Amino acid sequence: MKRLFSILINGLIVENPLFVIMIGLCSAMAVTTTVANGIGMGVALTFVLVMSELIISLFRNLIPDSIRMPIFLIVIAAFTTIMDLEMKAYFPVLSKSMGVFIPLVVVNCIVMGRVEAYSSKQPVLNSVFDGLGMGLGYSWILIAIAAVRELLGNGTLLGFQIMPSSFEPMIFFILPPGGFLVFALWMAASNDLRRILLAGRKPEPTQDSCCTLPEDGSAEKA
Repeated sequence: MKRLFSILINGLIVENPLFVIMIGLCSAMAVTTTVANGIGMGVALTFVLVMSELIISLFRNLIPDSIRMPIFLIVIAAFTTIMDLEMKAYFPVLSKSMGVFIPLVVVNCIVMGRVEAYSSKQPVLNSVFDGLGMGLGYSWILIAIAAVRELLGNGTLLGFQIMPSSFEPMIFFILPPGGFLVFALWMAASNDLRRILLAGRKPEPTQDSCCTLPEDGSAEKA
């Protein structure tokens, strides 16, 4: 259980896909103008990531190495299509507001990266927790960024008026430059938290490490 909790925390904070690994930034900047969009995108990516990692890990020993990438894409595309159709059926307004970014989950670097680097080599339970940690790590950042941008840019949260009527919305925050500014501020705060959590701990190699350090101090390929 401690190992699974460590994998979950790894995606949430230690190797957060947005603040640490720095992948999947395009969709993060595009959909975070409202909290509803941030929640929708986070749920969609988490679902696709968890299910894709589960299936790939389950059949990892049966997938030929020479055609693994096309198979990964087919699996990811299947779950992306499921999520896209579900959102169009039950949340049409939200689906329309996010445009092409839900279908584009199929080529999101976070999903393909974790499938290739982790679930294709790890047991099923570890892969599920990795997908959940990475998905939740992505989601909380989207929601945090969207909350600031929507509140300062529109004076609302989830469509409800929060700021007083005298408040003058700062349009800057719903434009791309405002998104990058809010992202940078949240990233700085997250890095401080990460340093506190890792203070005094000996750094451990990640599951993606390609090198080991033998006793003589020279690096060798694993």
